[in-house]
Amino acid sequence: MSETTGAAARDVARSAPVVMLGRGGLVAYGAVHLLVAALAVQVALGDRERVDKKGALQTIAEQWPGVALLWVITVGLSALVVWQLAEAVWGHRGAPVGNRVLRTAVNLAEAALFGVLAWSAASVATSGGAPSKQPSFATVVFGLPGGPFLVGLAGVGLVVGGGYAVYRGITHAFLRELDLAGAGLNRSQLVTRVGQLGWAALGVVYGIPGVLLVVAAVRFDPAQPTGLDAGLQAVAGQPYGPVVLVVLALGLVAFGVHCFFDARYRKA
Repeated sequence: MSETTGAAARDVARSAPVVMLGRGGLVAYGAVHLLVAALAVQVALGDRERVDKKGALQTIAEQWPGVALLWVITVGLSALVVWQLAEAVWGHRGAPVGNRVLRTAVNLAEAALFGVLAWSAASVATSGGAPSKQPSFATVVFGLPGGPFLVGLAGVGLVVGGGYAVYRGITHAFLRELDLAGAGLNRSQLVTRVGQLGWAALGVVYGIPGVLLVVAAVRFDPAQPTGLDAGLQAVAGQPYGPVVLVVLALGLVAFGVHCFFDARYRKA
């Protein structure tokens, strides 16, 4: 019975409708990063708008069809979570143990990331795009037993994750997830170069909040801003900071375009 149930779950999780919705989720994920890049440029030019993902989702909600689009994003990202969980459970059985563990960890991390963004999109859609008044992650965690340690651990995790994203870009590791057999040489080279730049920029951008979390933990300061918006605003305040922000924004544009390629060529 359990084997039959497991096979049925696998078939559903890897079915054509789920994969199609998952590809739509990748397109939505790329579009969100294009918005984050645009907001980052605004910060470089002196605008203090929020630039984190939830700020980008709120920007979508402010448009006329925005709330409906957010629900579409939520469905697509939720399907992408199911798709990645299916890959984690059934997708790497023939690979060597070391590779299987690493690829499964990547699938689980992506499923968690897509799940958080899906939840954010749904919460923004439910609120009609109204700014969130919920306390920050650091403020909530600081109130828990061992809060500073947990905040620091989360910061280290973000830094390590950012470093791994840079590694994925430098080593072309992201190509393992793509099927470029029929793409042609020029298209394959384009996908590779865009992915390299995008993953490297993503790692740097999301490593910055990790550093801020570690600093907040060391200082025992729950009030210190630790989000992506605070990180990019901190960069903007440094010498040549606006120029660095524009370069990072271009990298995020590359990652957004990579997500579109990912949606087209991701192995089903």
